[in-house]
Amino acid sequence: LVKLCERRGVQLICGRGRFQGPNHLALEDSDYSSVDFEHAIIATGSRPVSPPGLGVRPEGRIMDSTGALALGDVPERLLVVGGGYVGLEMGTVYAVLGSRVTLVEMADRLLPGADTDLVRPLRRRLDELFDAIRLETRVTRAQEDDRGVAVTLEGGNGEERFDRVLVAVGRRPNTDDIGLTEAGVALDDQRLISVDEQRRTSQERIFAIGDAVGGVQLAHKAMHEGKVAAEAIAGRPAAFDPRAISAVVYTDPQVAWCGLTEDDARSQGREVTVTRFPWRASGRALTTGSEDGLTKLIMDPETGRLLGAGMVGRGAEGLIAEAVLAVEMGALAEDLAFTIHPHPTLSETVGEAAELFGGSSTHLGRHKGAGG
Repeated sequence: LVKLCERRGVQLICGRGRFQGPNHLALEDSDYSSVDFEHAIIATGSRPVSPPGLGVRPEGRIMDSTGALALGDVPERLLVVGGGYVGLEMGTVYAVLGSRVTLVEMADRLLPGADTDLVRPLRRRLDELFDAIRLETRVTRAQEDDRGVAVTLEGGNGEERFDRVLVAVGRRPNTDDIGLTEAGVALDDQRLISVDEQRRTSQERIFAIGDAVGGVQLAHKAMHEGKVAAEAIAGRPAAFDPRAISAVVYTDPQVAWCGLTEDDARSQGREVTVTRFPWRASGRALTTGSEDGLTKLIMDPETGRLLGAGMVGRGAEGLIAEAVLAVEMGALAEDLAFTIHPHPTLSETVGEAAELFGGSSTHLGRHKGAGG
């Protein structure tokens, strides 16, 4: 960060800030007592949610994701509370390092935001890697002592003991105690900062981005919002209006998706055409041990326009970028199908999934289930 600021002539001031008006910021723990400004961008992010009764403490055995990233040892038995991004990623890391991991999730599935068919290969892998995965399960009691954490699970068989507990059940915006009222910045009923398409708050010269304004809690979304806000401050036309924002879960296999999901289309009663290209038909996937992977595309049945996409498998983090561009550009299945993808690569699975919109693909031939 220091180097980036130096290259661009940006003065970096460290400290804790609190607005004392629409153009004044008081500072603590800083070389400066205050800063006056013409414009400001609020990018205060979010912090992990700590449910009542779980007693998350920086020095304790019950920890949040911040503590899990700074842990100095590998616990023999680890309980992960939450089956979303953070719980699955951190649970995977510690399982590979040697922990016996049990994961509990209140919902009836892992990764509720992703389509079920994308999660299925990951679930198979986690069933091998974790000691146990318990869905529709709550922690009703967690008591820490010198020997570990005594935990009672809803519907469980009495008390179970773990060396540590990782709580990963969500995040809340850092919008408290930063002087938003004094600055004239409005919040909604969820304590999120209200912004327009330029990320401008109710105070004309103050902008806000990232987790503090809601939406998907992803760094690349916040970075793009920051660029939009900077363009607006510079007087240039700019708006935050993405058709698709990619989501990537860094497990093994990875799961990635963007745009409209099949589950969302179903809940909206929206008719779509879904094509799926299994990676077992990809030579590149076979050579990398990724034959359980899948690429799926979600298209408008009348026009063939790409509305969303998803992948599961090694390298999904890179594959999703082509789909994001296609959704943003309003590309058709035909556009993707006639794009010459390098061979042998996993990127070919995107082109072949698009070919299936017409009923056939190079490596699958005709496929009756293409319009599922």
